[in-house]
Amino acid sequence: MSGAVQTGWPSSNGPVAPAPSRRWRRWLLVASVLWGVLLAGLAWTSARDDPPTVREQRTLDQAGPIVDSAAGELARAAGPAGLLEVGPARVRSGCRVTPISDGAALRREVGVLAPAGTERAVLTGIADRLPATWRAWVGPGLDGPELRADAGEFVSVEGRPTGDGRVRLTVETGCRPVGSGYTPTSAAAGPEVAGLSLVLTAALKALGQPNPAAPEVVTAPCPGGALARTARSAEPGPVPPAGALAQLAGDAPLLDKPPVYAYRAGDVTVLAEAGPDDGAVRLAATVGCPD
Repeated sequence: MSGAVQTGWPSSNGPVAPAPSRRWRRWLLVASVLWGVLLAGLAWTSARDDPPTVREQRTLDQAGPIVDSAAGELARAAGPAGLLEVGPARVRSGCRVTPISDGAALRREVGVLAPAGTERAVLTGIADRLPATWRAWVGPGLDGPELRADAGEFVSVEGRPTGDGRVRLTVETGCRPVGSGYTPTSAAAGPEVAGLSLVLTAALKALGQPNPAAPEVVTAPCPGGALARTARSAEPGPVPPAGALAQLAGDAPLLDKPPVYAYRAGDVTVLAEAGPDDGAVRLAATVGCPD
């Protein structure tokens, strides 16, 4: 019996595929390059035109107007009778955006009257008057009720009692790239500033400072276009005698809880606070947003 004899074993991997042609490899290379160019173009367009999707993409100078507007919204929500002061912008440098990139954080504060026992009601009333898009709510905190809200563009809003008849509302950006930096809104001179200065001068004279220096004026834009303003004494005054401001308050202060004292003079609220160390008094006169 005869026949062809098969030698060796068949490959366990099956038939060997032919190597791709040189032309096919060239087309793969061209397609990969074109795809990379397309992705790079889309990324550049997105970075140029799309809004930021994380906090680290918005610089401090871009977030500054959001913070100022939020302070104005809080001043309006507090109401002219409840607003005690509008705080200046504070920039804290030296934070880290990434492990290799420095940044800065911007913060503003708004002080509001809240006699003992009314803190939750005051915070709830403010939350109810804030824009619905902020999703403001009041809940329990470590030291009492707390307000939390989102002013947009990754700017947070918080509020909590200070334990002395006030609540402090804060607006903060968190750590951001500095960009061109934050530029505060200048307070133009006008009848409103002059009125604040007159009230502040009367309070300073009652405290024994007859020739006060020009006050520092800070502002926050109200939603309707006006400005909430606070004028602060340039330097702290000496420790006052007891009841030094009572006559100006008409014996009807808004707040009398040492070391804090507040009263109304027309449509201006005056806040006096003694320093914890030296007892020197710092004064602020404030007019809020119109109703």
